[in-house]
Amino acid sequence: MLTYREALSAIFQRTDYERQEQPPYAERVWRLERTEELLGQFGNPHRAFRSVHIAGTKGKGSVTAMIESILRTAGYRTGMYTSPHLHTFRERIRVGGELIPEEDVSRLVESMIPILDARPEVTVFEIITALGMCYFAERQVDVGVFEVGMGGRLDATNVLRPMVSIITSISLDHMKVLGDTVEAIAREKAGIIKPGIPAVTSPQQPEAMRVIREATEQRKTPLKVVGRNWRWRFLDADLSGQRFHVYRDGHEDTPEYPVLSIPLLGEYQLENACTAVAAVEILREAGLFIEQEAVRRGLATVRWPGRLEILGQRPLVVTDGAHNPYSIEQLLSALRQYLEYRRLIVIFGASMTHTPERLLALLLPAADALHVTQSHHPKAAPIADLQAMARALGRQVSTAGTPLDALQEALAQAQQDDLILITGSLFVVAEAEEAWAAMHGLPPFPADPPRVYDVPAGKV
Repeated sequence: MLTYREALSAIFQRTDYERQEQPPYAERVWRLERTEELLGQFGNPHRAFRSVHIAGTKGKGSVTAMIESILRTAGYRTGMYTSPHLHTFRERIRVGGELIPEEDVSRLVESMIPILDARPEVTVFEIITALGMCYFAERQVDVGVFEVGMGGRLDATNVLRPMVSIITSISLDHMKVLGDTVEAIAREKAGIIKPGIPAVTSPQQPEAMRVIREATEQRKTPLKVVGRNWRWRFLDADLSGQRFHVYRDGHEDTPEYPVLSIPLLGEYQLENACTAVAAVEILREAGLFIEQEAVRRGLATVRWPGRLEILGQRPLVVTDGAHNPYSIEQLLSALRQYLEYRRLIVIFGASMTHTPERLLALLLPAADALHVTQSHHPKAAPIADLQAMARALGRQVSTAGTPLDALQEALAQAQQDDLILITGSLFVVAEAEEAWAAMHGLPPFPADPPRVYDVPAGKV
């Protein structure tokens, strides 16, 4: 049988739009039929379980994690499919909250290779999607909860016929691929809406909401709008999380879900939680047995690392993978609302595909000091480029070769009442969290073999 390294190499030697230049979002490149044909060769595993499908720019991963946690707490065998991963490839595919074991990755990839060898055009994300679906079918999950990789209309996950389609907050991101307006991006996200299948949307900008409503009307799809049909009311928060009510419109005095809690900070997480509850109500109407207590405990125990996650106190050390302008704006607002600190020291690294100069333009006015760094990801913006961007914005910044170096420098600089924020990229966040764990003698994160993703084209 293949080793785990060989299995990952067999996947990542293919065309990988997460790590290579992304072409425009068009059918000639992003072919949904290619995924359907591939899954047909594997016996159509995506038809073996019920599913929930989540697209959006911000919050789709959090909503995925919340719904999976609720369903698992309710007693269902769950599958959860997300991307990208922080520390190990295995995070992308989980059953019952557990990462797919290395040996199952090896075994399943080995069984897929004869079919993949006959289909050289199949991409990395399409292979991973098929792998996840095969694993979920093999493990006989009751419900698979799937986060869209990018866009929606042409995403490999859009072969699903889910019980509910969910669209979280839409803003400008991946503009070179999806379009340079909120309306154009919303049109791609709304591509997951299917005829007759109920849909839920988070609050949206007017142009995005118009596109979503048009899509649901054209496809005769019932639509629930968070902030209108379902609402939330903030109660209180501390460093452990926040508490809130969720209620149907007109029932604020008698909320259906009083005093819920989540261990995640940020007002946008309340929006995400309300979106998850609205979707769960649709699942209940479709016949899934989900008691209110399962919703309560599922939200209270959800884990979604790297999103306004507090690593340490005195000084506060916070990681957040915000990587587009809207996310950075929301993050800075959340810091002011939820945390007390004197100075803000920022560690920043970004991908070249995520307009780092626009992110710096937002961060620099808020930061008392800023350290630019670079993850090991091949799309990471070079440190020299980030430094030049900051200089063009009128600021001098410190440079650090790695997130570990940046974290050590920031800690040496910080006083106990300061806040160190690590942001701009999930990959920088992941490396900083690994460095933090090593510095404090914490158990290491699950990891993949070194340089396993740097595989030249060819066969294992």
